[in-house]
Order: sequence, then C-alpha cells, then structure tokens
Amino acid sequence: MSALPALHPKLALFEDGDRAVSLPVVDHYCGVEARMRKSLELQAEMGPVFDITLDCEDGAPIGGEAEHVQCVNELLNSSLNRHGRVGARVHPFDHPAFEADVEGLLAGSGECLAYLMIPKPRSAADLQHACDFIDASLLRHGIAKPLPLHTLIETHGALRDVAQIAAHPRIESLSFGLMDFVSAHRGAIPRHALTAEGQFSHPLVARAKLEIAAAAHAHAKTPSHCVVTEFKDSAALQQAASRAAREFGYTRMWSIHPAQIQPILDAFAPSAAELDEALEIIQAAQAAQWAPIQHRDSLHDRASYRYFWHVLERAHRTGQPLPIEARQAYFAGEYDAA
Repeated sequence: MSALPALHPKLALFEDGDRAVSLPVVDHYCGVEARMRKSLELQAEMGPVFDITLDCEDGAPIGGEAEHVQCVNELLNSSLNRHGRVGARVHPFDHPAFEADVEGLLAGSGECLAYLMIPKPRSAADLQHACDFIDASLLRHGIAKPLPLHTLIETHGALRDVAQIAAHPRIESLSFGLMDFVSAHRGAIPRHALTAEGQFSHPLVARAKLEIAAAAHAHAKTPSHCVVTEFKDSAALQQAASRAAREFGYTRMWSIHPAQIQPILDAFAPSAAELDEALEIIQAAQAAQWAPIQHRDSLHDRASYRYFWHVLERAHRTGQPLPIEARQAYFAGEYDAA
C-alpha cells in the first residue's frame, strides 16, 4: 500500500476562516519625507520582515494635507516600494481631510497599497461609516484588488465596541493607540503610564491591551502593540516588546524609529530551542499523517500541532534561519527573509 502524500500544516490543521492573516511582526510608522524614503530603503535591504505605514495623519502639516498625499503616492509608486508591504494611515473619519486622503490615495496608489489604517473610530458604527466610504471609493476608482483595512483602538467608544470592531469582515488588524488612550482620561492616568514600564503596570492601560488582544484573537485578526517612545533605550524596548509578545498576546508591534525594528523582530522571534522543538514535532506529525504522536515523553495531537506550526510561522515572519528543506516544504513561494 503506497503512502499518502503529506498534507501541508495549513491544510491539515485549520478549517476555512480559522486562521488569521499572517502579517509581518513590525509595523514601522513614518511621516516626514526623508524618513519615509530611508524606511523604504531599509525595507528593500532587509526584506519584507516589517511593514511600513506612511503617515498622512501626523505626518501632514496643517494645510498641506493634499501635498502630503501626493508625496506618499509618489513613494508608493516608486521603485523603492520593492516588496508591496507599504500601507498608509489616513486622518480620522470625522476629520475634514479623511475623504480627500482616501480619494487621493486610492486614485494615485490604489493598486500599490498593502492596507489603509483608520485611526480614532469612536464606535463600531463610526468604523462602519469609514469602511463604507473606503469601499465606495474603491468602486469609484475601479480597484478590484481587496484592500485590507486596519484600525486603531484609542478611544473609550472603540474599546467598548472592540469585539464588534474585531468581528468586522473588512478589518485585518487592530492596533492599540497608547498616547491617545491615556490622553482621553483627562489626566486621570499619570504620565508614567506612557513609559515602557508604566504602560504594562497601570491597570486601565493593561486592561485595554488585554481586551484588544483577546478580541483580535477571538476573530482571527492580528493584534498590534503600541509604541515605545524611549527609542534610544534599547533595553527598555526589548523588554516591552518581549512582554507584549509573551505576556499580552500581541503578534505585531509598532516601530517609530529604524533602530527599533531589529529589537522588535528579535523579541517576537522564537528562541533557537523553541524553533528546533517545533520543527521536530511538525515533521514527526506530518510523517504520522497528523495522527497523535509521542515526542520526548510527551503526547501531542492536532491542538499542540497548531501551536508549534504558529512557532514556525513566527520564525519565518521574523527572518529566522530555517533549514532549506523546511523553507521549501512549508514556505515555498513566500518571501525568503534570509
């Protein structure tokens, strides 16, 4: 009797709709033209192990919003956008520049955008209105390619409606907006909560982080952790990124300075021991046609196989070196971060 072909983990372990989209673990924000160019050059050099979000909200000077959108379009359509992993953040839905941002970006770069980030929705209804306008604009400009949408949870209303927002079919990722969230408490949360350490210890901030991560995972969306503003303190950044990934369940994190990208990648990457164990178990499970196995005196089945497959995916997304046979077997056709 001939052996059955080995099923890929994605086919063997997951049902339709059961998997989150696999996004790079770093979302790098920049809005000044010189920094946007440097970020694109760095992504071209390192590979698409991080996304770039070109910022039309905080990056555009007041009165210069249209010119900033034109600059973003030029960069999106340039040879610097080598990997197709560049998105843009528009103004909030209730801002006068929101519609012009969307129309300008989709008219100029609709086929190039990896995603649009929608900031500051005040409710699930607010987000729905923003999505409706974006989808209508896509139709107006004849863009058939699905455009993923990301959103920021940074208001009281968005946190209240976070489960509805995470369930929205157009939303791919939810980010926590630390600074606006703290400011929304009108001084009731101390400044210490904005620091790399304080943002994990203040109960109201920690609660928000946990609710966002839980809602995102419940609906197979990507939770993206907030910024660390102490960009010159690499130890503080490393510790915050590790806590975000290991304790708070985040699978993606913002960077606001190029020096933060590699430490975040390192913090979100599995250790060498974790990677070795995951490879051994996935390969043994695949050889057993995904039936239960015993590995080093422990029993494993499909539930633990899913966990170890996520470890392998995380290694791939963070650019960790994988044996060539594992890359070919599991990630053929995807980018080679090495």
